[in-house]
Amino acid sequence: MMAAIKAGELIRQVTLIEKNPILGRKLLLSGKGRCNLTNTCDLDSFIKRFTGNGQFLRDAFKKFFNLELMRFFEKRGLKLKIERQLRVFPQTDSSVSVAEILKKELLKNGVQIIYKSVVKDIFTRDNTIKGLSLADGRVIAADKVILATGGVSYGFTGSTGEGLKLAGRLGHRIVPFRPGLVPLEARQHYPKLLEGVTLKNIRLRFSDTKKEISSEIGELMFTGFGISGPLVLSLSGRIADWFKPGSSVYVEIDLKPALSREQLHARLLREFKANPRKNIKNTLKSLLPARLVDLFIDIARVPEKRQASQVTLKEREALVSLFKGMRLDIVRPRPIEDAMVTRGGVSLKDINPRTMESRLIKGLYFAGEIIDVDADTGGFNLQAAFSTGYLAGESAALL
Repeated sequence: MMAAIKAGELIRQVTLIEKNPILGRKLLLSGKGRCNLTNTCDLDSFIKRFTGNGQFLRDAFKKFFNLELMRFFEKRGLKLKIERQLRVFPQTDSSVSVAEILKKELLKNGVQIIYKSVVKDIFTRDNTIKGLSLADGRVIAADKVILATGGVSYGFTGSTGEGLKLAGRLGHRIVPFRPGLVPLEARQHYPKLLEGVTLKNIRLRFSDTKKEISSEIGELMFTGFGISGPLVLSLSGRIADWFKPGSSVYVEIDLKPALSREQLHARLLREFKANPRKNIKNTLKSLLPARLVDLFIDIARVPEKRQASQVTLKEREALVSLFKGMRLDIVRPRPIEDAMVTRGGVSLKDINPRTMESRLIKGLYFAGEIIDVDADTGGFNLQAAFSTGYLAGESAALL
């Protein structure tokens, strides 16, 4: 949409081909329906949130970055707000309001929209774009084509990889797909018992015994198959790369990252002395989510009816160890269909970062998730889509 808006602003011969009966199906799902548009951190910090290929986006970001994107929407009547971790949302808390502005701008700039249409083939002559054909038999002449068809995750939104196949047929290298921003499956049974429980202000440490990654402090959510939530999703792409035959990956959940082991011992002793006759189960309810307590003392092997004054040093050690490192064995990431973004896509070696034009086919441009770039949660992936779309639209219209 952004590519068509920018191209339509500069020339009046732009057609947007949409596979779905509506625009922006995946956009409508973003940010749990609230649409985390971007992030207000500085350019260098922004680029660091991408998993390895962020430098490729520097030209696109210099052309159209977070402040420009925010002005774009605010100028058109959508008020924005900045929440924790510098994430930007519409004040409406609704992605529908974002999609509506984009649609109005498309119409204002004279963009013709063809709905419920799938591109079947792209025609070239002498490695130059000449047009394309649709699945219904229609042929559209064109000297510029922007492929912005997304990856292969959340396939129910229409992102099923057609654009990547078209790019591949035209000779572009396609970096193999891997899931990004995806929940992880655990071997243990207890995530199922805790399904829906959210742990706040915790830290994660992932390891495959040879290397490790520690998270920031944040949130985790238990699912029926394992773990999800912002901390898990942000690191999941890198963790997914660890899985090889014979690999052993685990995570330790630090439930009290602000406290050292010594401070935790002191905290427990204070709790025990203040309520010596209270059983351990009721004592721990002030330190843990209620649904976690039974499982917690079971893993620590402390009898649930044990009075606080009777807890042994060995049992207290077990409780502290569990607070600082509740372990889960990770068996695999969820399938790519469950991932929020696709890692992989059209190789950056085949795209000019200053224009988003193909290095192989004159007049062919790329924008968004079809490109081999991906980032953490927090508005980074959407900004990359808007920025590459803007640059591709401008380049296609002017070059």
